[in-house]
Amino acid sequence: MSLLKAATDVRLRAYAPYSRFKVGAAIRSVEGHVHIGCNVENVAYPEGTCAEAGAIAAMIAAGDSKIGEICVIADSPDPVPPCGGCRQKIAEFAAQDVVVTLCTTDGKFKSMTVADLLPGVFSAAHMVKSDEGRV
Repeated sequence: MSLLKAATDVRLRAYAPYSRFKVGAAIRSVEGHVHIGCNVENVAYPEGTCAEAGAIAAMIAAGDSKIGEICVIADSPDPVPPCGGCRQKIAEFAAQDVVVTLCTTDGKFKSMTVADLLPGVFSAAHMVKSDEGRV
């Protein structure tokens, strides 16, 4: 299945009654499976979830381990990059050279790598004290 089609289809099921800004995400794991997620808003805005986070959670729940490719689509004039929190989540589950494709519903797209999306990524290796071994 095409990641763009999967992201487009799940975007239609997004729950965005407050912003009306629907987002869909589809991940192809390194194991070859497609996992999807859409944004789910809550009246308490910070309590909602992003499409990318939902797709990552679905990937992990299915038993897959790493992102091999990701596609995100939103109804916006230009491709919308993931929020800071989702960039960090993507970087934790994807190699730096993994392709992230950002799409609009009218056919525009922009592809970049995880390294382009989040330069200077914070990782688990940063959580080790200098006198300890690296993770």
